[in-house]
Amino acid sequence: MAETLRLSPAICAYPDDNYENYLIEVVLPGVDKKDISFKLTEDSFYVAASKEGVQYLDSYSTCCPVNPEKAVAKYSNGVLKVTVPYQQPFEKLVDVKIE
Repeated sequence: MAETLRLSPAICAYPDDNYENYLIEVVLPGVDKKDISFKLTEDSFYVAASKEGVQYLDSYSTCCPVNPEKAVAKYSNGVLKVTVPYQQPFEKLVDVKIE
């Protein structure tokens, strides 16, 4: 029996251009949508997915509290994209000069 390889998926998480929504992209090559589990709380998320011989899993903290009940997720071409609004949009952002 072959051993299952456990890997952390590639994750990219960032605010949208208006700093109102948190965008999460999870790269899951070759995984069927039915084999993905994505769970979200106001301060973290967990992803688990599997395909033959590989299990992707990990958990992550969000940078700011989000509204998990309003999350929208779509899976296409091996990438899970989740959009979830922040509880409080970023305000008073200050550009920091980079030297």
